[in-house]
Amino acid sequence: MATADDLRRIALELPEAYERASHDNRSSFRTKPRMFAALRDDGDVAVLWVADEGEKHALVTSEADKFFTTPHYDGHPIVLVRLAAVDVDELAELVTESWRLRASTAAVRAWDEA
Repeated sequence: MATADDLRRIALELPEAYERASHDNRSSFRTKPRMFAALRDDGDVAVLWVADEGEKHALVTSEADKFFTTPHYDGHPIVLVRLAAVDVDELAELVTESWRLRASTAAVRAWDEA
């Protein structure tokens, strides 16, 4: 079972990542200039980017116990993750992939070469 603290630790270990309160005062994790992860107000759900709407729908359909969405995210490649339903290793993979999609090309290249 992953926690908000696990999300924070994983996100902040990524290159150029930093934490900032979003417009609605929730924790968000960014890499210049984009957000790549956030915690919902309740702290038990992560907001993460995926490659596209197809991947989002596949996750929500195949693993509804872990992934869901709301109408607010319709049309966006963003999935909501129930932290209690994923282990830390799976969360690390999801957060890292979200970061890769949102980080600069140079940051991703440096990460890949390290």
